[in-house]
Amino acid sequence: MRCLVCGRISFKLICKSCQNKFLQPNLFKRTLACGLDVYSFYKFSEMKNLIKSKYSIFGSTVYKTLAKNSFAKYAKEFNYPSAVYAIPIDDRPTPNFSHSAILAKSMKSKFLIPKYAKLRATNIVSYAGKSLNFRLKNPRNFNYTFKKDIEVILVDDVVTTGSTLSEAYTILIQNNVNVLFALTLADADD
Repeated sequence: MRCLVCGRISFKLICKSCQNKFLQPNLFKRTLACGLDVYSFYKFSEMKNLIKSKYSIFGSTVYKTLAKNSFAKYAKEFNYPSAVYAIPIDDRPTPNFSHSAILAKSMKSKFLIPKYAKLRATNIVSYAGKSLNFRLKNPRNFNYTFKKDIEVILVDDVVTTGSTLSEAYTILIQNNVNVLFALTLADADD
């Protein structure tokens, strides 16, 4: 098989050399209008092809590699006085796996506890390539089904307009959940 980044023969979809060279995360911060801080490990323009692999048969393997090089490293350094839940946004398997669940799973640590199927959209509309106006007219209508009075980190793969994260944040606040911040693989606002 060939490395998806450099094209050289490799036993992995992304060779170790490319992981060391291109998948070293940097934290980028963006604060959404709702007040939610969103930290992203990469710029979308630099990761576009790898992130879009979620639509392919080998996407889960790519996402596990991305998660290992970003979310898992972050989780090892994360220190907090109490347990914090990592809640992936709308972690339904589409079509064969949930990219946000893969990211959240990689965060499991002494202080971080991934929880799945707790924040799901009731409106299953695709936002890919859609405008902010379209996103606002077609809200996700999230349903939250977990504990109140807890602290969480929201997990998603890409922040584009911020409408999905803002809507999720609002629902959690309405359920007495303290959202510390959101973590995403990439920020499309570059």
